[in-house]
Amino acid sequence: MANFEGRYSVVSHVLVIEDDPAIRDWYRDTLTAAKLTVDLAKDGGQAHSSFNMHKPDFVILDLMLPGESGYEVVERFKQVDKSVPVLVVSEVALEESHALAQRCGADEYLVKPLESDELIDAIHRVGEQVWRRHHLGEGTDDSARVRFPCRSCESRIKVKASYAGRRLACPNCGAMNVVPR
Repeated sequence: MANFEGRYSVVSHVLVIEDDPAIRDWYRDTLTAAKLTVDLAKDGGQAHSSFNMHKPDFVILDLMLPGESGYEVVERFKQVDKSVPVLVVSEVALEESHALAQRCGADEYLVKPLESDELIDAIHRVGEQVWRRHHLGEGTDDSARVRFPCRSCESRIKVKASYAGRRLACPNCGAMNVVPR
């Protein structure tokens, strides 16, 4: 659980896929300063290995990568796990590029260059939106949900019944909870 200036986030482990070493270093420094664990990859091959071995909470990637494009990487990640948020950060500002990234499964698209605060805010916002959509079942049938209080802050948590027995972070305080069966 990462703490962004007093706000808890469902994101604590980020995979960054960027081929430019200077930009990769900027991501590492920015995200480490925000108390996030960071894995770095320079291409699709490294990204897939890291994604499968370390299961990040969040992915940031460039679209222009050597070999496999960022669009292909997003599509493959989403086939493996739709609940991991993917933020595309690219120099390409074309609406067509944004639309294609969204069709491939990207959850958000930002244009380079960006400021540290803008990146951290996007991680928090997108991470929360995707967490709520996949773990709290927003937009799904209420009858297929489990409701329980957070063990730490006592706030009511409502999740899909398919998450019974799994560990999830409370969206309010960040405490880890086991979903009752």
